[in-house]
Amino acid sequence: MGQIIIIMGVSGCGKSTIGGRIAADLNAIYLEGDELHPESNIAKMSSGQPLTDVDRWPWFDRIISAANREAENYDFVLVGCSALKESYRDYLAENLVASPRFIHLTGSFETIHNRMKEREHFMPAHLLKSQFETLEAPVPEGRKCLDLPIDQPVEKMVKEATNWLLQ
Repeated sequence: MGQIIIIMGVSGCGKSTIGGRIAADLNAIYLEGDELHPESNIAKMSSGQPLTDVDRWPWFDRIISAANREAENYDFVLVGCSALKESYRDYLAENLVASPRFIHLTGSFETIHNRMKEREHFMPAHLLKSQFETLEAPVPEGRKCLDLPIDQPVEKMVKEATNWLLQ
């Protein structure tokens, strides 16, 4: 059974970029959490409304199902998922076939907001504030978690995360 790694953080922090690059380095698979959202979630965010807990549970179930399926075939399964609250991370940990590790991409509101304004995505940049308000940063001692600041070169981030995963 493969290891499951949740690349977490607020929207626009670089989950897809970092998760995809780590997966490539480890000959693993990266699951894009945004692609697993129910259509109702995408429509809600596209209209400028933040998701509620009720909106997120079906999404987490889809993530769990996809990650568990892929863990049968890969040594590492990386999943991009905001996992903003401790209760979300607990739910993931309780329902994944392997105890997950978390890589928390951290950065300032200003840095991430500027990134979001530069990209095409269904989640508008003005919803970033609600993500920061919802975020309960993981306590590294309480879980297998690496805090990874995004204000450094991508290659350095990928190397640090890959080395941590291979320990």
